[in-house]
Amino acid sequence: MGASTLEAEHERKVAIFDLLEENRFELVGGPAGPYKLRIGIAEQRLAFSVTARDGAEPPVTFLLSLKPFRKVVKDYFLVCGSYFEAIKTAPPSRIEALDMGRRALHDEGSKLLLERLHGKVSMDVPTSRRVFTLLCALHWKG
Repeated sequence: MGASTLEAEHERKVAIFDLLEENRFELVGGPAGPYKLRIGIAEQRLAFSVTARDGAEPPVTFLLSLKPFRKVVKDYFLVCGSYFEAIKTAPPSRIEALDMGRRALHDEGSKLLLERLHGKVSMDVPTSRRVFTLLCALHWKG
C-alpha cells in the first residue's frame, strides 16, 4: 500500500523521534503539557487519547472521522509508491517531481488534520506534519 513495511516503519520512527525532540501541541482548555499521546483507529475513526504526563487528570479523547482523510491518504500512498519505485531507476527529474507531489499531499493532509482538530488541540504545522505521518503509518499497517 504505497510503501514497503520497512519504509513505513522508518517513517513512523522518524516522526516519533522528531515529535519527541520538538513539537508544539497543546490541549485547548485542557490540562497543561507535557502530554502522552496515543493515536489509533477505533471503529473506523481516528482516535487521539491525550494524557498530561503527570497523570493527574483523566485522558482527553477525540474521535475523528477518517472519511475526510481517505482521498488525501490514498493519493499520498499512490505517489509514495511511485516515488519509492522511481528512486531505484528513474532520472533525477522524475524523482524530484514525485517528491514534490508527495510533499504537497503531505502538506494537504497535515492542514486537514489541523482543521479537524481546531478548537480541541493547538499545534504548529511541523507537529501536524509528523502526526499526519503517524496517521499514514496506521493505514500502512492496515
